[in-house]
Amino acid sequence: MVVSKRSSAKRYGIRYGARLRDKIGRLEKEKRDTNNCPYCHYRSVERLAAGIWLCTKCNSKFTGRAYYTGKKVEVSVVAAQEAVPAVAEPAQE
Repeated sequence: MVVSKRSSAKRYGIRYGARLRDKIGRLEKEKRDTNNCPYCHYRSVERLAAGIWLCTKCNSKFTGRAYYTGKKVEVSVVAAQEAVPAVAEPAQE
């Protein structure tokens, strides 16, 4: 007997195949979950658009994955800061 999975993909009924319905259900669940902010580490990040996220606590806007913030957001911010070469100040006479 098949166990019924409760998800938002249930609206598709029998159409599109079980594997695709399961994948859509998991993606939509991840999209609705609350995510941690990579800056203040507070659990209050909202999705503005595909890949654009906003923390409601510290009001920082950052990019991430399309349906979730991603595991390496904080690492990529640090890597981007290290990749920018330090500008040497000109010698004053």
